[in-house]
Amino acid sequence: MSSFIIRDVRVFTGEQVIETGSVYVNLNGFIDYVGAECPALPGVPVISRPGYTLLPGLIDAHIHADEETATALQQCAKFGVTTVMDMANKPSTIAKLKEISRTRKDVAHLMSACAGAMVEGGWPAPVILAHGPTEENLTMLKESPKITTPEEAESFVEQNLKNGADYIKILQECGAALGQSYSSFPEPIQAAIVEASHRRGLLCVAHATCLSDTLEVLRAGVDGLMHTLCDQTPTPELIEAYKLNDAFCCPTLGAMGSMTTEGRETAEIFAKDRRVSGMIDQQAKAKMCKCMAMGAKGSSVGYAYESVRQLKAAGIDIICGSDSASAAMGTSYGLSLHHELYLLVHKAGMNPPEALSSATAVTARRFGIKDRGLIEKGRRADLVLVEGNPLKDIGDTLNLSLIWRDGVQIRDDVV
Repeated sequence: MSSFIIRDVRVFTGEQVIETGSVYVNLNGFIDYVGAECPALPGVPVISRPGYTLLPGLIDAHIHADEETATALQQCAKFGVTTVMDMANKPSTIAKLKEISRTRKDVAHLMSACAGAMVEGGWPAPVILAHGPTEENLTMLKESPKITTPEEAESFVEQNLKNGADYIKILQECGAALGQSYSSFPEPIQAAIVEASHRRGLLCVAHATCLSDTLEVLRAGVDGLMHTLCDQTPTPELIEAYKLNDAFCCPTLGAMGSMTTEGRETAEIFAKDRRVSGMIDQQAKAKMCKCMAMGAKGSSVGYAYESVRQLKAAGIDIICGSDSASAAMGTSYGLSLHHELYLLVHKAGMNPPEALSSATAVTARRFGIKDRGLIEKGRRADLVLVEGNPLKDIGDTLNLSLIWRDGVQIRDDVV
């Protein structure tokens, strides 16, 4: 590891813009200076890229790293996604992946919910079983604890905490948005899981894709939703419920579009983008071009887009996540976060700086991540240098040039 200076670049700190700025990274891989002009330091290499933009390492707030190898984490890092947040997995898988993430710099940092709070026969079994389940996914479904009473919430959360969970996730899916009827949690169990999480200082988030489930988990006190609805137009009651909790929303618009099939065309554009050539294989491209196709008649990704517009207008924090997973058709690790940023801007009414903040500073703030998510003194040097100006054209995030994790360069200048 060596120190270096990046200069003559536009710097987006995650919150502010320095039109012509410099960043100094020290020998320990942390940022020591951010400003207009870093003083020259004898023997310290300088990277000068006029016309380029320096971003904080991107954070994907919703993935499922399904394999006990570094594949998902490494592919995310190649796309400038230097931190990923797993939203339900086998604890043994997470333990192995966290060790890989701790010891290697060419993969993304990993945070995780460990086991998701599940109901016997409920979500995520339907989506996993619908698209050629792997042995690992079937084992995860079998081994995941199923909560049947409010009293069991305490032991579930405590065991997850012992297994290294960074937050807790409730999987609440009645099936309304999917034209099905699935087993799901009654509200007393939801509330018990939230309370057990909060007593241990953990955030509690939830899966929900329809209005009724979303309102239920918000009444239970969750800190955030890891999807938005797609079954009907958002209501004033929904907005007020978010406000009451000061809850955030991670809408996963790409996944919602895959669920209803309305997002296929845009996903295909990203899969076939020339800038992706050589970064993902043909199998991954083909998967990106498929859809989960599980939406009910009448469900629409348009409701999801509108929910983001209304939540944003009401001051609700929007964070960026892709729901990338091996079982999730229409997604691809790393690439799908760029797809999500595009949708937030072009479909959901956010401007590019707001979208970029949702994938950096806002996620870091909401999940209490103190050492990254912003380009500021004292934070890890997780950095992404892109050609162009994604603050004007969000598509420029795929003009990837140089990427660092903890100050270690993990991508060469290949633009």
